[in-house]
Amino acid sequence: MDEPARRLKATITQSVVALLTILAIVGTLFCSNAFAQTAHDEPTVQPEVTQEMAGVMKFGLLAAAAAFGLGAIGAGFAISHVGAAAMGAVAEKPQIAGQALIFVALAEGIVVFGFITALMILGKL
Repeated sequence: MDEPARRLKATITQSVVALLTILAIVGTLFCSNAFAQTAHDEPTVQPEVTQEMAGVMKFGLLAAAAAFGLGAIGAGFAISHVGAAAMGAVAEKPQIAGQALIFVALAEGIVVFGFITALMILGKL
């Protein structure tokens, strides 16, 4: 194995180890209450959510997830096509790089609209 390939493999291994370490630390810090048990004498707080409200919340959460997810998928699809066309145009005429970047940013705005829509839906729940 040549030296650049060996360095790349070592870098990827270090990145994976660092990522797993960060995930383990974050998981330990933020999920420590997930397995906590309450004392038998301690009164538990009952949620004030009725069956009907839970049904409405369920569809609201699904709508928010769909708005954000479909917005992200649409933005990815748009950026793939617009970005490829823009880079082709920039390769032929480098002075239009700024204009091409604007078109890519416009395509990326789709995910922002999906995110805002999801936030508005979640705000109504």
